[in-house]
Amino acid sequence: MKTNQTYRFSVAPMMDWTDRHCRMFHRSLSKRALLWTEMVTADAVIHGDRSRLIGFNEAEHPVVLQLGGSEPAKLAEASRIAEGFGYDEVNINCGCPSDRVQSGRFGACLMQEPDVVADCVAAMRDAVSIPVTVKCRVAVDEDPPRETLFGFVDKVAAAGCEVFTVHARKAWLSGLSPKENRDIPPLDYDLVADLKAERPDLTIILNGGIKTLADSAEHLKTFDGVMLGRAAYQTPYLLAAADRLIETGEGDDTLDMDACLAALETYRPYMAEQLAAGWKLSSMTRHMMGLFAGQPGARGWRRTLSEKAVKPGADLSVLDEALRHVTEAVVPA
Repeated sequence: MKTNQTYRFSVAPMMDWTDRHCRMFHRSLSKRALLWTEMVTADAVIHGDRSRLIGFNEAEHPVVLQLGGSEPAKLAEASRIAEGFGYDEVNINCGCPSDRVQSGRFGACLMQEPDVVADCVAAMRDAVSIPVTVKCRVAVDEDPPRETLFGFVDKVAAAGCEVFTVHARKAWLSGLSPKENRDIPPLDYDLVADLKAERPDLTIILNGGIKTLADSAEHLKTFDGVMLGRAAYQTPYLLAAADRLIETGEGDDTLDMDACLAALETYRPYMAEQLAAGWKLSSMTRHMMGLFAGQPGARGWRRTLSEKAVKPGADLSVLDEALRHVTEAVVPA
């Protein structure tokens, strides 16, 4: 398989974070980053309020819908719906370690059921023409990482999946909370690198613990792509340099003030539309807190947004007030 630049840089699916407002904000910073929805269960897509759950703006492309589930027929139907909505890709969550996904027999526990995942992939691929991909961990609990990861990938790849995003940690389904599962299990980049080296025809995207674009650039020498989660969300100014990383492989973590200001101008009409549609200003500004992290005036930016955007009737004048803390800050010589 030839490396597809679409996968060079992704923003991870994050529950309660990567909603449609977040994705539009991130798109205002990067034209080329691959954006992901929060995970949505197949049942919810089939039976729920689809417009609310999986509706998105055309400007978000390329965008992936991540699905949770383990029943091939339901995942196939949810995939058909996703393709009808215009998603560029559907992904099966085989990495989330929360109690909720365990009780529903999806997420990380599916690492122990590669035959089930293979059946799901086959059914989904039969149902749609868009790519069907998988996001997973390296193993679960006491399972041996190398045997588990390679066995899982081989079985699922045989069903037609060509793209795997691998969070390079084990998932501990008992003893660790979902939050602890993001940090405590040690990272094993070498194992995922071995997977790429020994399965060169597959597209392997590395996820887990990547904090900077400089680190991303280094990883891109080995992997087909990188996925950033909390770093992209908490310091979104990194996304302003993501397109250069995608195009040239060069990682620059310097905050580009002009690019950030331009992104806000791009995002502003969308914010106005959403306010007119009844959304609260805080629904959008909550994703913007870290935009100027480390810069003079950043504290005033955050404080104004956190205190005033939540008030009834808050409008774009709050954004302008917050922005003045940054634009009027005196930068030391």
